[in-house]
Amino acid sequence: MESPTGTPKKSEMVLDGSNIMELVENKEVFSNFVDHKFHELDRDRDGELSVKELQPAVADIGAALGLPAQGTSPDSDHIYSEVLSEFTHGKQKKVSKTEFKEVLSDILLGMAAGLKRDPIVILRIDGEDLLEFITGPSFELEMVSIFSQIESTDQGLTLRDYIVRALEKLTVDQGMPPSADSWVMSNIVEPALQSFAGNDWEKPVSQEAFLAEFKKVAEAVAQHLKEQPVIVAHTENTFDGSGIKRLLSNKFELDKTINVALENVPKDRNGKMSKEHLRVALDVLAPSAGLPPIGAVGEMDKIIGDAVKMLNADDGSMVKEDEFKKLLTEILGSIMLQLEGNPIAVSSNSVVHEPLASSSTLLQPSNTA
Repeated sequence: MESPTGTPKKSEMVLDGSNIMELVENKEVFSNFVDHKFHELDRDRDGELSVKELQPAVADIGAALGLPAQGTSPDSDHIYSEVLSEFTHGKQKKVSKTEFKEVLSDILLGMAAGLKRDPIVILRIDGEDLLEFITGPSFELEMVSIFSQIESTDQGLTLRDYIVRALEKLTVDQGMPPSADSWVMSNIVEPALQSFAGNDWEKPVSQEAFLAEFKKVAEAVAQHLKEQPVIVAHTENTFDGSGIKRLLSNKFELDKTINVALENVPKDRNGKMSKEHLRVALDVLAPSAGLPPIGAVGEMDKIIGDAVKMLNADDGSMVKEDEFKKLLTEILGSIMLQLEGNPIAVSSNSVVHEPLASSSTLLQPSNTA
């Protein structure tokens, strides 16, 4: 994805959080920005924001984070709920401009830190890289390997099935957007397949026939991408425990982070907390420990689940606050050791269906002079 000099290609844009940092760190500009956004949201002009008035800001923050629209995914909906809870402190109450500014600053700085750690690369896929791959020296070798993988796992497939499966296995590195995306399938892949349908595609598949027909379809896909380029947000993350190690080595930061995580954990009349809320607290402190949200990465969820079980922290019993904090710290330590031994690498490619400039109004400059 990079040129030999290490600089991004002209079809790339890297989101590393630097523009967000510049906004928040310039006190005068950020104050004007908050004034404008608050005025925009405060529809009844009572000087406070209701939960309903906050919804557009929450939606904008979700869009800026690259989340799907609210209500379309259970995994992302809990993040929207967390964002709203940050503003309202978990209560159905109105929010003053001072509170709005403080929380917005924290959220934006968190986003900036996350982007600095794990930048998002925005790719414009226009068929050029795919054509380069098709005509390059590694094409045949890679496609023979893909053919063998499909052949070993699936029996009785038609040539069309093989071609569709092979396109799914290509990545942005080879110039292919994710074909699992419904828009890409309908507008790029299906038209390319239809161009060559009927070429004995229902007969038993040979490696030679697959290579010849796949190349024709891939060239047609490249042509469709030239006519309708696809914008893809690409991220690569490696969870190796280093974020947890940093947090555990700084007692002041650890205590502060755990205290924030415990703010919304309910207590009984004796001040005790249920162990069933440990995962909720873990989810809140996840960004500070360099971990993904619970539910976002299956392999991470398993490691967290194993750590919780190993410490007998999933029995739902009530414990004092100090014991709750101790369990949280021990769970983090257990997760760290597992990740140090077996890091988890995750990459994702999401098709951006809106123009980037309009996907979120959160960071658009105000029109106030």
